[in-house]
Amino acid sequence: SEHLQQARISSGSQGKVSVPDSGLEMAESQVAMAPVVTSKLSVKAPEFYPSGYNQNFADSSFEDGYDDYLTLAEYVQDFLNHLAEQPGCFETEIGQFAETVNGWVTADETLQELVELVYQQATSVPNFSYMGARLCNYLSHHLTISPQSGNFRQLLLQRCQTEYENRDEAAKGDESAQKQFHAFVLFLAELYLNLEIKGTKGQVMRAEILQEGLRELLNVLFSNPVDNNLMCAVKLLKV
Repeated sequence: SEHLQQARISSGSQGKVSVPDSGLEMAESQVAMAPVVTSKLSVKAPEFYPSGYNQNFADSSFEDGYDDYLTLAEYVQDFLNHLAEQPGCFETEIGQFAETVNGWVTADETLQELVELVYQQATSVPNFSYMGARLCNYLSHHLTISPQSGNFRQLLLQRCQTEYENRDEAAKGDESAQKQFHAFVLFLAELYLNLEIKGTKGQVMRAEILQEGLRELLNVLFSNPVDNNLMCAVKLLKV
């Protein structure tokens, strides 16, 4: 009778055990023998948020716009950090982000600030160059402001030109200077692949000036054949 009672307990617990959705399969015997764990958490305990979680992006949306932010820089930087942590949110959130930024960026100074924030994120955060290039392409087509100093794409290319002009010095510089230079090179490569320009007949074109710049940057890297430069050249060729 004791064995039958244990069997009934095991059978009853089997229906209460939840199987994770991770795709990893469990044997039926493992599920049946899973111990019953009594939670010690209080129902009054504060809600748990994982490390790095930003409550401003609860429910993965920007429904409240920038009401909770004091400056454009805070809002944009939070969004950039959010994309770095959850790149899969790009498609669902970029539209609302662009709409909010359009309501905020109404002067040349704020547009310049936006360009610099995106550029710095794309060249300083590891593995963000591709996402940064996609973001730049979207903003170049959806930001409505176009001051005399240039629209988003033009100001972005001007910022890249400033870095490009220091290529020889950077390639021969110390480790820190080379690291910054290499990040710029790879970001420029992603821009070439992702930045779409509409031709006069509506056709999608690439920025040919970026192709010429990348060819020259490759020559600079090979002309200063230290390990870091050669590794960057190889990465550039693989993009």
